[in-house]
Amino acid sequence: MTKSAKRRKKSKSVRRIQWRSGWYIAPSLLGVGMFFLLPFLVVIVYSMVDNPISMNFVFLDNFKSVINNTAFRTAVRNTATFSALAVPLAVVLSLMLAIVLESKLPFRSQFRTFFLSPMMVPVASIVLIWQVLFHYNGAVNDILAVFEPFGWEKVDWMKSNLSIIVIVILFLWKNLGYNMILFMAALSSIPKDILEVARLESATPLQTFFYIKLRYLSSTILFVTIMSLISSFKIFREIYLLTTDYPYDSIYMLQHYMNNKFKNLDYQTLSAAAILMSLVMIVIIGILFLVENHFGKDVEG
Repeated sequence: MTKSAKRRKKSKSVRRIQWRSGWYIAPSLLGVGMFFLLPFLVVIVYSMVDNPISMNFVFLDNFKSVINNTAFRTAVRNTATFSALAVPLAVVLSLMLAIVLESKLPFRSQFRTFFLSPMMVPVASIVLIWQVLFHYNGAVNDILAVFEPFGWEKVDWMKSNLSIIVIVILFLWKNLGYNMILFMAALSSIPKDILEVARLESATPLQTFFYIKLRYLSSTILFVTIMSLISSFKIFREIYLLTTDYPYDSIYMLQHYMNNKFKNLDYQTLSAAAILMSLVMIVIIGILFLVENHFGKDVEG
């Protein structure tokens, strides 16, 4: 058999394998197209029409209407404030916990179980706990009552500007354990010989952390930040169970705005708001990737 014949036979075999692989992948591609790409295209179409029935093209009018809406601005401001507070705290505190638990502490496994336990608690139970703690006649106000002689007054936590602090604490309580486990896994994968060299060179623990560990943790920090950011946008579930459709102004989030628009069948405004939120998320995640590439490139190299 000549070389050209062998080449043709090989190319036919490769094409046959590719066709076979394509048929295996086809159901997954069909599912992705039906449940992800098609709804995404529908959202884009809805955002540019006056309503889903008449389908009159209005281009960017819905986006202008959303941006000028006072409720949307309030929701954006509250969501940005919450994410700016909760996400850095979730990353930093979980990293600190991972470093502490990495050392040979007594009862280390018990501490780890304690921080992971919120992941096993149903959302309804979590909300019930928070209602008991932060109700006007709840446990927190009972504890703080000892400061009444010094001018402290009872606070209706969920109907005041302090409500966002309650939600941040709830968010941290739920997410610190998962983030901590990710950081502990990343810390254990740092090459021990590099840490040993740093120790022999008389590097301080702070120098070892900032110049070695932090560089190797850059990809994990990026992942934890993105996951925490996504989780911060899903805090609506807990707030909704605590306060129903219209909470106090400081915890009125983007999801409240979208949920109310959905109930009113205002699909065009809902779609425009969803696209704006998606664009902002893409920009933020893109910036995080650029920062991680900048600080982690020497480790990868």
